[in-house]
Amino acid sequence: MRPLRVATLAFALLLAGCAAGAPERPDRVRQALFGLGQRAATEVAGAPMLARPATDQVLLLTRPEVEADLGIAQDRLLESLTRALLALAEGPQVLDWQAALSRGAEPNQWRLDSRLVAAGPRLTLSDRTLVPYRLQLILRRPGSETALWQGRIDGALDATAL
Repeated sequence: MRPLRVATLAFALLLAGCAAGAPERPDRVRQALFGLGQRAATEVAGAPMLARPATDQVLLLTRPEVEADLGIAQDRLLESLTRALLALAEGPQVLDWQAALSRGAEPNQWRLDSRLVAAGPRLTLSDRTLVPYRLQLILRRPGSETALWQGRIDGALDATAL
């Protein structure tokens, strides 16, 4: 009777393991943009005009402009920026920007525009190809086109991850 219990328990554990499946690995594009999102979030959180604590601030994220040659979807970059801003300790609140949000904007609201462009030709190394980029970040008041703060991040992404 005892060997039957052991066999039943082993079979149940095997089934539970199969049902759970392997943990889903983040895809390569998400991983490639993860560090860029973190750097951008840190840069924006350090903007001098944002009141402290940043938890009282609301960032309205516009859809990023992404140069087509980079091969990165706007949604991927927006997701990366959003996740990184939300992950900040004592970070701001984050919303997708809508034109309706510009009317009656509060003093703690900021529109964050971003633009990702190629910053040069692809660089071929012995084991991979790098794609240089420049990410421009601009904080404005909702409803205004005046830039109140600008940040810039330069770097390179591994082309195999794109």
